[in-house]
Amino acid sequence: MTATQVLTAGPESRSIHHQIVIVGGGAAGLTVAAQLADRDSALDILILDPSESHYYQPAWTLVGAGCYRYEDTVKPTKSVIPAGVQWRQDGVVSFDPEADRLQTQHGATITYEILIVCPGIQLDWDKVVGLKEALGKDGVCSNYAVGGANYTWELLNDFKGGNALFTFPATPIKCAGAPQKIMYLADDIFRRNGVRSQTNLSYCTAGPKIFAIETFVPPLTQVLERKNIAMKPKHNLKEVRAQAKEAIFEVATADGTDTVTLPYDILHVAPPMSAPDFIKNSPLAIAGPGGWVDVHKHTLQHNRYPNVFSLGDASSLPTSKTAAAIRKEAPVLVQNLLDYLSKKPLEARYNGYSCCPLITGFGKTILAEFDYDGKPEPSFPLDPTQERYSMWILKRHVLPWVYWNRMLKGKQHEGEPIRKWLRA
Repeated sequence: MTATQVLTAGPESRSIHHQIVIVGGGAAGLTVAAQLADRDSALDILILDPSESHYYQPAWTLVGAGCYRYEDTVKPTKSVIPAGVQWRQDGVVSFDPEADRLQTQHGATITYEILIVCPGIQLDWDKVVGLKEALGKDGVCSNYAVGGANYTWELLNDFKGGNALFTFPATPIKCAGAPQKIMYLADDIFRRNGVRSQTNLSYCTAGPKIFAIETFVPPLTQVLERKNIAMKPKHNLKEVRAQAKEAIFEVATADGTDTVTLPYDILHVAPPMSAPDFIKNSPLAIAGPGGWVDVHKHTLQHNRYPNVFSLGDASSLPTSKTAAAIRKEAPVLVQNLLDYLSKKPLEARYNGYSCCPLITGFGKTILAEFDYDGKPEPSFPLDPTQERYSMWILKRHVLPWVYWNRMLKGKQHEGEPIRKWLRA
């Protein structure tokens, strides 16, 4: 297998062709590229991604709680591109799937035989009035912002008491458990620092309950009660008034919508999210809110363009948007793509598996694993609704290693060694 090739992407106006073009060099794009290159080293694969850095975002909650270094979540993109795969540091402006081509930010026209679309998710900070201007200062933080978890830790560790609000928006988001995980860790930090009795903690979610998968609602409700955290359902953050330190929510009621103002000293925000605009405005998008790439939920093949595939956060797959979901999606997409190239039926099926390690405090984690139907799909022979120290170790120490050393390198069989380690 040849070494990684990095292509310079300066201003240009020319046509370039590659057999397989992957839009997005995040967890999804790198995992698929590595597995494809491992399966067939003769494939001509190009990754398009404008970012110089690659981030292990699942650890940003831990960074925000002061138990993981932000620097350890970042690597140069060049260093994680699989061998034999080319990377062009460039972004996409538009797609023309009828002609099997796309336009890049640097003016190139790229044609392809197969297109894989996985650029990740877009953080829509501007959908909350005043949030973009308030973020990163005077008590307003978000672990979803690049580098933002460092400020979260500063706020939590220096907090002297008051109102701490943690929000969840009215859109699908990546890692749907993250907004509550940092809240549980904040509770522990406040108790450790002796300020919990002077603090009001509230979870303000646009949803009707603490978590979308019903199996995990009772244990998480017990965590809220144990920690004396106020649950505020159907609260959708619409505005941040930074000068007054007020958060404005639209609250759904039986009679319509009310507006509620809550004062804050700390406001941790999970912003609204959607597919990137260049996806939304393309023929690849599904009709309706979000603008996700329109793919079959089991085969990951586009519903209208058979040589287009998608996975990860930008796809329309109706499951949680997590790296764990990508780990299960990738081999299905790879097998179906290779079968498509060989003119075989697409028989590999993705069942919607996703996983959310729900940290409920330092040393405590519920490993929520489930499929499209919300049915638990545990990887270990243990009650998945219980808080466990072993799952904290998995989240804190094992999964980062698996991500960098197995998943991004296209290795698909890390599960059994982990199970043996946890049983030891």
